[in-house]
Amino acid sequence: MRVVFLGTPEIAIPPLQNLLDHSCEVVAVFTQPDRPSGRGHKFKPSPVKVFAEKKGIPVFQPQKIRQQDNRKLIEDLQPDFLVVVAYGQILPAWFLRAALRAPLNVHFSLLPKYRGAAPIAHAILNGDSVTGVTVMIMQEELDAGPILMQKKVPISINASRGDMEYELSSIGAGLLIETMEKLLDGSVRPEPQDESMVSWAPTISKNDARIIWNENAQRIHNHIRAMNPWPGAYTFFRNERIRIWSSMPESKDSVHQGTAGTFLGISNNGLRILCAEGSVLEISEIQKPSRKRINGREFASGVHLIPNDPLFHDRQ
Repeated sequence: MRVVFLGTPEIAIPPLQNLLDHSCEVVAVFTQPDRPSGRGHKFKPSPVKVFAEKKGIPVFQPQKIRQQDNRKLIEDLQPDFLVVVAYGQILPAWFLRAALRAPLNVHFSLLPKYRGAAPIAHAILNGDSVTGVTVMIMQEELDAGPILMQKKVPISINASRGDMEYELSSIGAGLLIETMEKLLDGSVRPEPQDESMVSWAPTISKNDARIIWNENAQRIHNHIRAMNPWPGAYTFFRNERIRIWSSMPESKDSVHQGTAGTFLGISNNGLRILCAEGSVLEISEIQKPSRKRINGREFASGVHLIPNDPLFHDRQ
């Protein structure tokens, strides 16, 4: 089977690798253009580009996939399947029609829930206990095409977005191959999405990462893990922006009084911080600017914290 693959971030690599492992002929990879990165703003290739070049697969990086000069390119490739995994641009109808069998999208939610660019982050932000992977036939409208196969995946209370990306990408790689095989033998049929059940998962930005302490501990915990590994949930401590990487809400058996963001003391694993509704969040991993990550106990010792002191706040 001839396949044209479109993807950009690390999460797209396992499905691409699995196509190669199952003897698919990946004739081209489309990925986003190199972007400036880091303090030096040097141009950096996408993870998919780096992977594809190591495998000797031709790579194309159009600024705008909808430009007509890409039309002859994709039509000349004559793919049986287009496979899209977190590419980052909406494909025009003429591009989708180039697939001789089907244009497929691997989406990391149980569609029609969480259409959009950040389904995993929003599932965690909302405290969902289950998410999943959907393989669908692509249409020009974002994530709106008919569903071929889905698989549910539980979200543990400790799972970060990075954890779930790794797991869902691996599961999606297997589900993609299974879907392609069933399409070829006619044992799977597309089912339209229920438009009344649609919800959205827009892109996460750096501005979304700020912690709001006037929320309960469970919501803040969900926020911290949804922002891990990028952009990293942050708050302010003594006029410095610090990042918080891991946490755990305490049992609701005891309720405390006071101002949200107050330091209550040290636990076995970290800092105990008062949140809204009298709830308590244990912070187990924290990072000051230009420093390595440390556990909460180390942080408390290093900055000489005193119980009942206001510790974190929302703004500088």
